[in-house]
Amino acid sequence: MRLVEPVVPADPVAEAQEDAGDVGSAFVPEERGRRDVRPRGARVGDRRPSAATGPTERGAGLTELPDAQLVILGARGDVSALEQLYRRHAAFAIHLATRIEGSARDVEDIVHDAFLRAFERLGDLVDPAAFRAWLGSIVVHKVRSRMRRARLLGLLGMGKSSEPVDLDALASPAASPHMRAQIAQIYALLQTLPADERIAWILRSVEGHDLETVAQMTDCSLATVKRRISRAQHFLDGHFVDPTSNEASS
Repeated sequence: MRLVEPVVPADPVAEAQEDAGDVGSAFVPEERGRRDVRPRGARVGDRRPSAATGPTERGAGLTELPDAQLVILGARGDVSALEQLYRRHAAFAIHLATRIEGSARDVEDIVHDAFLRAFERLGDLVDPAAFRAWLGSIVVHKVRSRMRRARLLGLLGMGKSSEPVDLDALASPAASPHMRAQIAQIYALLQTLPADERIAWILRSVEGHDLETVAQMTDCSLATVKRRISRAQHFLDGHFVDPTSNEASS
């Protein structure tokens, strides 16, 4: 089974969407390995709850509130609401960063910084119900910045050009050795691509987001996202080698 299918000329990202289920199912589920790593900054923890916030909302009832209400309470300074947002979306942020990076190294630092940034700017969120996608865009931005910096340092001979692929952090326990080998090869190829193309392809083909969401998370136009995914897909089509094909021909 191939992870990367040929791109259809009429729709350069159609195959990437079709492959999202096959590729994504081989990766670590979001709920696996959920860790409670709270943001390090005391700035959030020092904020006092608003006097308008009732005891029920600050207590166990917070777990029942939708993101939109938690965002509103958090913007008013309700620390319990901020903590609930963190607990609800930490695993999503960690796995998103890990899949884009291809490694779990420094991911928790990235997620901590992303949450702190989000909490500092809650008042800027136009649609409070869209907190998860908004947080995802912040994580993407921070991972992208780190990838670009690492790439530059590598070119200057001041660091590694790329991180080794961490299969234990990426592959599901149910993934076969063959599937793990495919994941390793795909990520090795992705590491040679520009950060923007790599991120767009992973968000679409691994995370399974629709094109509009990918455009929002990467802060670019729909046309630009399509071009990035198409270029990445074309590169993978030209360089990916399925081990089963070689075995069948030998």
